[in-house]
Amino acid sequence: MKIPLFRGSCTAIVTPFAENGIDYGRLSSQLDLQYENGTAAVVVCGTTGENPTISGDEFEELIRFTTIACHGRMKVIVGVGSNNTASALRKAKTAKAVGADGILMVTPYYNKTSQKGLIEHFCCVADRVEIPMILYNVPSRTGIGIKAETYKALSAHPNINGVKEASGDFSQFAAARSLCEDELFFWSGNDDNTVPMMAMGALGVISVASNIVPGVISRLCSLCLDGDFPAAAALFRKYTALFSALFIETNPMPVKAAMKLLGTDSGIVRQPLTTMSEEHLQALRGAMRDVGLDV
Repeated sequence: MKIPLFRGSCTAIVTPFAENGIDYGRLSSQLDLQYENGTAAVVVCGTTGENPTISGDEFEELIRFTTIACHGRMKVIVGVGSNNTASALRKAKTAKAVGADGILMVTPYYNKTSQKGLIEHFCCVADRVEIPMILYNVPSRTGIGIKAETYKALSAHPNINGVKEASGDFSQFAAARSLCEDELFFWSGNDDNTVPMMAMGALGVISVASNIVPGVISRLCSLCLDGDFPAAAALFRKYTALFSALFIETNPMPVKAAMKLLGTDSGIVRQPLTTMSEEHLQALRGAMRDVGLDV
């Protein structure tokens, strides 16, 4: 029987870039904050971590540092997704070698494949690297989604642990849950889907908002896991506008701006990302103030 890689809140951690590389002092502080606020796991080198702009040398150094810093405190899941299966496999082997707890693989983008191709892509890596894999379904970014029947086929693989489900398609999520049962675990891939998805059987969230309100997201997941959905819904409603504001421009531009507003400078974003417009920055500041954040 499979065991879920984590339950509760997992932070898709930002990468604190400096002009000449990665600021590991800032990253260490960010990881400490997550642990102190009950975060169960972190994703490093994911979308929020600006994976496409991280060089090969930086990738290994970054995941090694994070794995050592989190050892015994939080699970470390490494984003290895690529539209080049061989590249994803190399990154997965590196993640395994440095002692990561799991890997996250997004559907291949741009050179989109078929559902058969998705199965072969994910299984090529899962067959060759003995590490728990979380699939990442975000068709709004990649242009291709994973169908419920494809989840069922992938759930038979012992190394495929679960899914970061960010399609927003609750009907498909319900169908996938019914088909896969406990052979494939699901986590919300969107902060604004957390409570409804956990009510339908998801085990937590892989969160952007937890970079700035980690204790809130941990509490939200705990309430859901305890079955206290009225309290979870009340907390969820309070933060709904903030969740939306964190995507007012392309992630992670808003969350890095929010961290800076809070006095936790998370460094620059790398091109082609850029700073937020002043109009959107003020909207973000307003959403943060509305939930009591001192900005």
